[in-house]
Amino acid sequence: MKIFPSNNYIFKIVGEEKETIERLKRRTEMSESLTSQITDKSFRGMIKDNSFKIISSVIGKGAFCVLSGEIINQEGEVKIEINKVFRNLFSLFLCLPIIGFIAQFFSKNEELSMTFLLLILQVLMIRYVFIEFAFRIFSKASLNRLIDVLDISYIEKID
Repeated sequence: MKIFPSNNYIFKIVGEEKETIERLKRRTEMSESLTSQITDKSFRGMIKDNSFKIISSVIGKGAFCVLSGEIINQEGEVKIEINKVFRNLFSLFLCLPIIGFIAQFFSKNEELSMTFLLLILQVLMIRYVFIEFAFRIFSKASLNRLIDVLDISYIEKID
């Protein structure tokens, strides 16, 4: 079981590889840091040769997912994963119930089994409700934006 979800896609573009990369460069604000900032471009990030590592420029939710991939001969591959900053934040949230359980254990409370059950439920809820739900929504929005910019004719999820 992976703690943080990710998706891999293969795709085919319409037109030439060089034109598609140029279109992506025009619609991307070049930045070494993958953070949200107000811009009129569709993405922020880095593009080198045929590879890219970008985030959506939508303020507040665009930086949640990082899209990294490359385009070779009208075919490409993209990996969507949660940004490192958000992974660290969610790791902290996943540790809080465990810290609470440890504190409960050392307080010598009689209802330790109920606390353990609540710990498991809290961790599962954070992972499968909050993280998964946010990832599905934001990754789909970022992927749709990438499809529009790259003029993708065919896309398929792999794993």
